[in-house]
Parts: sequence; structure tokens; C-alpha cells
Amino acid sequence: MALVELDRVSKVYRLGVFGGKKLRAVHEVSFAVEEGQVFALIGESGSGKTTIGRLILRTLPVTSGRLLFRGADIASFAGKQLRDYYRRVQGVFQDPYSSFNPIFKADRVFAVVRHQFFPRMGEKDWSDRVQKTLRGVGLDPREVLGKYPHQLSGGQLQRFLIARALLLDVEFLVADEIISMLDATTRVEVLNLLADLTQEQGLSILFITHDMALGYYISGKVVILYRGCAVEQGDVAKVFNNPIHPYTTMLMASVPRLDRKWEEGELRLKGQEAAYAQGCAFYERCPFPYQACRDAAPHLVEVEDEHFVACQQAASVRR
Repeated sequence: MALVELDRVSKVYRLGVFGGKKLRAVHEVSFAVEEGQVFALIGESGSGKTTIGRLILRTLPVTSGRLLFRGADIASFAGKQLRDYYRRVQGVFQDPYSSFNPIFKADRVFAVVRHQFFPRMGEKDWSDRVQKTLRGVGLDPREVLGKYPHQLSGGQLQRFLIARALLLDVEFLVADEIISMLDATTRVEVLNLLADLTQEQGLSILFITHDMALGYYISGKVVILYRGCAVEQGDVAKVFNNPIHPYTTMLMASVPRLDRKWEEGELRLKGQEAAYAQGCAFYERCPFPYQACRDAAPHLVEVEDEHFVACQQAASVRR
């Protein structure tokens, strides 16, 4: 049984004064994250990556489909069951500074966790738990406790937030662009920390990023999203080494390389972004669309073991 599973999950926002307009943010996305696995969501801004993270964290309701945790639909969780869910599923986000109130010391976030989840734990036991967790994410408690957010670096604050999640019995972490605001050296340190937590503690991670290289570096499975649709997914090595969907190819070509000029690797796509209610969301940007692409949305098909593509041309490359 998967730890977290999305079964044809969709999210539609109602827009306008009377909610007469609709925006399809996520459309029938399905994937499963196993225990101890790093699973990457990759796509441009507006692809639905963050929305999926928020759906898993239940800060947004699912419009249709099912989102399961250990086989149970999280939409049914309430009271103690919901509290228990949040002890096991937590999120860390892009801007570490926005997660702290600048007028309070940074470790106040730990006090909130204690109040909500460990109200009966004694002072010494709690202090030992905090210090052990901080050391587990590479922080010296003597250097960070009692400090205000502006006295800590972005990397220290991000580790602080990871520690906050680990204070609980966390099994699944939604990591939404958590290193995009960090410098290069700190990025590697945080990535390696996540890898260590996966290997040593069995932590499962949904790694949300727009960066193809980062997704390849840290994950074992990947979903490529475009305008809320999963266009390609599966084993990360197979998707990256044999990209089939034109959007995946575009993303791969957009990764800068030191051995050639930018123009040599850039894939130029025609048209403007548009989404068809019945057809392929990528139709207007696709360099080789079929008429069928405009009339009907493609479904994921398996082109090789653990490699799925939602594209009309996928049938011609199926192995």
C-alpha cells in the first residue's frame, strides 16, 4: 500500500464576483508515493505543483477524485484522526522568512508544536527532543535557540522548519521549492539533508520544483506537470534519459549547459499558451499537434516499464 496516493485528483477554482468562471488548476492527476521515497513534481509556474502540495496538506479541498493516506481518504479526516494526520504529514515552503514572525524568537515555532501536539510532555523531555532534532538537521542548538529570524541565515531558517516537522512523527514531507531562495552551497547542504532523512529515517518527500536538474538529483520518481495535467511520469532516469512528451523535451532543452551556447539547446515552440476544455492543454504550444489533440485530452500510456506519457504521438514510440 502506498503512503500517499492521488487518484484522478482535480482542483477547480471559481473566479469572478459570483463565481461564474472556473479555473482548472489540477486535472485528474494520479500518482503514488511509497515509504522512504523522494517523488518530484516538476513544471513551470502555474502548472499546479503547489496546488497539489496544498491539497495533500488539506489547506485546500479536492474538487474531485480521492487523496489517500495509507489507503484512507483524507477528506473524511476530522478531530483526532485529522490531528494524527498532521503529526505524520507536514510541509516546508519556499520562503523561510515568511514562516516566522519577526517580533518573536525563531524557536517559538517549536512552542506552537508543543502546545498543539505535546501539551503533557515535561520541560526536560521536550528540551531534549528539540535539541536532538536540531542536531539531526545539522544545527547546533547553542547557536540557533533564542535567536530572532533576522539573526539566522536562510539556510538555518529552512533547517529550523524541517526540524519543526521532524519534532512530530512525520512520515511524509511536502517540500515546496524549499531551496530556491538559498545560495548554491546551502542548496546542496539542504538537498543532502533531505536525502539523509530519507535513507536514515525512511521519510517520504514530495519535492516540488521548477528545476529539472534538482528533480533528477534527488528523486526516484517524477511527474511532469503542464497547466494542471500530468504529461509524463515514472522512473526519473527513464523520463530524463528518454523524454517523449514535447513539453518534457522543452524543459530538458531549457536547462543551461556550459559546453554550448543557449540558442543551440533551445527548443522554440509556436503559438501562445492556451488550454482547451476538451483537448490537450499543450495543443497551442506543441510543435507537431494532431487534430485529435484539439478534440480530446490524451491519457497516460505506458511507453516502457515505469514510464508513462500523455501524448497522441506516444503510441508511435511505445516499446
